[in-house]
Amino acid sequence: MFSSRWTVRDILGREDGGVGLVDQEGVVAGWIRTVRFGNKGKLAFINLNDGSLITGLQVVCDSNKEGFDQLKATDCSAGASIWIFGKVVKSPAKGQTVEFLASKVALVGGCDPLTYPLAGKGHSVEFLREQAHLRARTNTFSAVARVRNGLSFATHQFFQSKGFLNVHTPLITCSDCEGAGEMFQVTTLLNNVKKPEEVARTPTGEINYAEDFFGKPSYLTVSGQLNGEYYACGLGNIYTFGPTFRAENSNTRRHLAEFWMIEPEMAFYDLVDNMDLAEAYVKHCIQHVLTTYPDDMKFLDSVYKGEGGSLLARLEHVLATPFTRITYTEAIEALLKSGAKFEEKVEWGIDMSSEHERYLTEKIYNTPVIVTDYPKDFKAFYMRLNDDGKTVAAMDVLMPTLGELIGGSQREERLDVLRARFAEHKLPEEPYKAYLDTRRFGSVPHSGFGLGFERLVLFVSGVENIRDAIPFPRYPKHAQF
Repeated sequence: MFSSRWTVRDILGREDGGVGLVDQEGVVAGWIRTVRFGNKGKLAFINLNDGSLITGLQVVCDSNKEGFDQLKATDCSAGASIWIFGKVVKSPAKGQTVEFLASKVALVGGCDPLTYPLAGKGHSVEFLREQAHLRARTNTFSAVARVRNGLSFATHQFFQSKGFLNVHTPLITCSDCEGAGEMFQVTTLLNNVKKPEEVARTPTGEINYAEDFFGKPSYLTVSGQLNGEYYACGLGNIYTFGPTFRAENSNTRRHLAEFWMIEPEMAFYDLVDNMDLAEAYVKHCIQHVLTTYPDDMKFLDSVYKGEGGSLLARLEHVLATPFTRITYTEAIEALLKSGAKFEEKVEWGIDMSSEHERYLTEKIYNTPVIVTDYPKDFKAFYMRLNDDGKTVAAMDVLMPTLGELIGGSQREERLDVLRARFAEHKLPEEPYKAYLDTRRFGSVPHSGFGLGFERLVLFVSGVENIRDAIPFPRYPKHAQF
């Protein structure tokens, strides 16, 4: 019985709106959104939702049907779960093609309306963030969840269709890919001690990591890139898609401590190839969601409160417009020429902030913008040094209302230049021996990029805070659920 039930999507998600199922008998199940009574209490009208669509299925039950009296019970209200046996019939009401005529109703799990956190309407996203275990039952967060699912599917679809292999890179690492040091440490040294001072020490008083689980300091990864490069330098084109972690004490609407990253790495790709792939990937994801989840996107558009007018119009504009490509130097010149006033002074050598990035995309070019060839001083050690000795073959994809969505580069494949970059960044070579080996043994030009998946969800769904783009957000002082 469980596997043979219809979902709401099975009925209302059909091209014919369910007409082809009229007079067919079946079973539906889900959670009550609303229940009301008509015809002097002899008819019950139930809005049933099971999460498969944002739209609920209207169920009509007559008072002479089995289980009708259960519908009048106090705990058979919004949030309660029910089974309904019956058939699909044409609907006389406007706005819906079919409805479900019940022959039997069975209450599965009651819901007390006095204590149910989602009882009533008008809950703020801040309140719902504290009810993360229940917020998937709301229209907004169920829509975001389906959009997130669509973007995840589209990611695999895009790369697999181009012959990329999905590589699972480790979550525990002994090296810092970004060199920023904002990492969560992984240790078992505290497991068997009662006080921190009892942790194993060396004769010189330092923590003795030889006694730790991995025998050396280890951390949760901030990126799968380095491991991805290893496999790209043997398999050609690969991509990773997994959780990453950053111990950055940031409470902005664009940062999380735990987030998912998509990181393709491609052998024999230069920076132009990298930009082409990034643009095609973003457009593929947007198009897939608009095509697959039109009702969810229409709803999210209707509640969109962000900048730039209509959410759908913005996404359609991104699809229809080639991304503008400029160098960092050209970007700085354009900002200076604009005459606009910014909180941070604009001059060559700054690491552009979100206000600069958004001004480029929203005011100057009115398109997504790919900025290339950044100053080497604030970019990572692995980015290929340009011939001018001052810039690297980096690229950032900037989006309107968001700022940076993708960061990438052509990787430095020359061993001598890479070792010099290590020295500039004051990085020890020993933890990166394997990385250097890929330059010693059959080095090839290669490129890649990283996209924070939640930022893509944020941009496509139109939610204002990245904490609402992931089911269970992790940020400073918050690791609930």
